[in-house]
Amino acid sequence: MAAVCRQVENEIVSMDKELVISSQEDGVQIALLEDKRLVELHKEQPGGHYAVGDIYFGKVKKIMQGLNAAFIDLGGDKEGFMHYLDLGPDYNSVDKYLKLAMNGDKGAMTLANFKIEPVLEKVGNFGNVLKTGQPILVQVTKEPISTKGPKVTGDISIAGHYLVLTPFSNKISISQKIKGSEERNRLRRLMQSIRPQNFGVIVRTVAEGKSVAELDADLRQLTESWRQMTEKLKHVSAPEKVHAELDTTTALLRDVLTDDFNNIYVDTPALFGEVKQAIKVMSPGKEDIVKQYKLDTPIFEQFGISRDIRRMFGRIVTIRSGVYLYIEHTEAMHVIDVNSGNHIKAGTGQEDTALQVNIESAQEIARQLRLRDMGGIVIVDFIDMDKAENRKKLFDVMTEAMRPDKARHTILPLSKFGLMQITRQRVRPAMEIDVQEKCPMCDGTGHIKQSLVVVDEIEASLRHLVNSQNEKHLRLMTHPYVHAYLNQGWLRSLRHQWMRRYHVRLDMQASESYSLLEFKFFHTNGDEIQM
Repeated sequence: MAAVCRQVENEIVSMDKELVISSQEDGVQIALLEDKRLVELHKEQPGGHYAVGDIYFGKVKKIMQGLNAAFIDLGGDKEGFMHYLDLGPDYNSVDKYLKLAMNGDKGAMTLANFKIEPVLEKVGNFGNVLKTGQPILVQVTKEPISTKGPKVTGDISIAGHYLVLTPFSNKISISQKIKGSEERNRLRRLMQSIRPQNFGVIVRTVAEGKSVAELDADLRQLTESWRQMTEKLKHVSAPEKVHAELDTTTALLRDVLTDDFNNIYVDTPALFGEVKQAIKVMSPGKEDIVKQYKLDTPIFEQFGISRDIRRMFGRIVTIRSGVYLYIEHTEAMHVIDVNSGNHIKAGTGQEDTALQVNIESAQEIARQLRLRDMGGIVIVDFIDMDKAENRKKLFDVMTEAMRPDKARHTILPLSKFGLMQITRQRVRPAMEIDVQEKCPMCDGTGHIKQSLVVVDEIEASLRHLVNSQNEKHLRLMTHPYVHAYLNQGWLRSLRHQWMRRYHVRLDMQASESYSLLEFKFFHTNGDEIQM
């Protein structure tokens, strides 16, 4: 089993990564492929959508004393929700900055001479800090989900490709995924020398090994965004958006682009130019990985993404070995049931088979969580295993399979009932794609005509063509079952009865592509007759 874990880990480390970006009528869709397999799917939302990272100059709409929280008017159809703890420790400084910016104080742009206020008490009452109607600067941390509005915070930050700018702080934090102490110390010294006063910095994982010039360029861009927002606060009135998070395409490039990316394919010239420019800014010298797709076949079809979407977003997800997952979504959680299907391997016992099925399922479940962006509580019902060491092996495999997932998550070992509990960061609604098609037999009604009725309809159509259009030679196309029924008995068949009755030559042909109750008449030259 250790070999299996090493194999999973090696696959994660040596993955080929590609982005496929498609401009469609209802927005831009972005697919992330790892080793040619679809692992993430993102879709740009239309204008007016609350995106994580957007900063609003809002207004306190209503204070809920019982919840120690408030609803914030953001100017849209849904109000933001903020708990007292969401105000953040630097709320006093943010409030002071907001007043200075509204008055046009130039010092608010650089914070060079800004005096940071004492931190907000962790235990307090919302009503003692804010009043109804009071303006407030907030940032979206969770998008609207179901009937709930966006969740907002007063702890403001602006994210870049290598860095995250945290105003009203002088703290430098280094990503925990950067392990080398020498590199961590280098980055800390470097940021200490270039960061502006009263601006803290979080160094992201992708900053590892980057030069001072690359990091300084990213920092300058972030401080420029801060300056633009400060300038805007002089002229706006609450509620209004004052800083927009990047569009989904650029934000995804910023968050996932690493040195091991091989290609980025874009299917329209305009989007190709935008993406190439974004890469030029984020990672100078890597613009050549952006390629414009020019084939006639739709880009998602060419890369097999459309097929994967149809196959992977249903309630039942089948794995190649015959194992399948049953996925149900509820308001509070997601439930995944593992089924062995027809996975039977000769020479293995029930326990070994259960372990193999569970390991395959764990790797696919990790993929499904990223692909559907499922957040909150996830309960997985694995096939029961008696041996404690096998349950430990399954937990290790799931942990490794989830390692590439950038969303914060926690995995608990299997319970005695064979259930695994997973919590995953939930900041936006889960991706849902309707892969069901309308039934051609019932047209979506759930009811079909009686089978005898179709025979009457065929005869009525034949009678109309002969009597009204004077047709003498026709070809009838039907489902194989109907074809067999109409030709049963040869000379005594319905087909020959109709030919004698209506004095018409009737050729018949069966097609498996037709539904049971579907039929069409054709001229002898092959042209369909529209009824």
